[in-house]
Amino acid sequence: MTNSNKPQLIFIIPNLFTAASAFVGIISILASVKGDFKKAAIFILISLVFDGLDGRVARLTKTTSKFGAEFDSLADIVAFGVAPAMLFYYSVGINYGKVGSLLTAMYVVFGAIRLARFNVMVGVSEPSVFIGVPIPTAAVVLAMWTLMHEKYIFFRNFDFIIVLGVIILSFLMVSNIRYPSFKKIDLEKQNLLKVLIYLIMVFSIIYIYPIESVTVIITIYLFYGLSRAIYNFWIAKYKKNQYNGEQ
Repeated sequence: MTNSNKPQLIFIIPNLFTAASAFVGIISILASVKGDFKKAAIFILISLVFDGLDGRVARLTKTTSKFGAEFDSLADIVAFGVAPAMLFYYSVGINYGKVGSLLTAMYVVFGAIRLARFNVMVGVSEPSVFIGVPIPTAAVVLAMWTLMHEKYIFFRNFDFIIVLGVIILSFLMVSNIRYPSFKKIDLEKQNLLKVLIYLIMVFSIIYIYPIESVTVIITIYLFYGLSRAIYNFWIAKYKKNQYNGEQ
């Protein structure tokens, strides 16, 4: 193989991870159709791993491209839009008739809007925050809720909570609520040991209770941005009323 062919091969590598993400997303959809919801949820989580690798490999090999970015978005709508939507529909939504169908479609459409907005805002928005819940995060939330729903029979009596959750997820994806991205974390040296200890504790809990702990963590992250936005809204409203009262 000649050296002139190496750049083309390197260019293909990150796109292979993107293709793998979409491929596993399709497998997740098929698992949902067959009623194997646990497997479908796990495949969504595997898609997340491939999705995280494609961008990092592209940056590492310096093969980022417009084609790669567009391909990544198309893969995301399959793996994190359609796949979790089908998981929701066949596990819970199917029991709610037209409402379940509507929410399934709404999740996919709002996820597509989220991806389109992200693409046009690249280089404009703050790198430390996401505007709205990222679609992979929404997919993981749905996957973890489904795993909890499958593991504990008790939760099957509260299907309406997942239905309500899908509504919240859909609107949070297209909202202007800011969520921390953790892409650029500036840690001072004196805090590194403390952070390491915390991470070891967290991963230890995840090792013992993987489904429960990840579900709690991702759900806290989801409602953290929402609660902070509500808090900031009321604080701003209070300050405005206080200022008007002084006039």
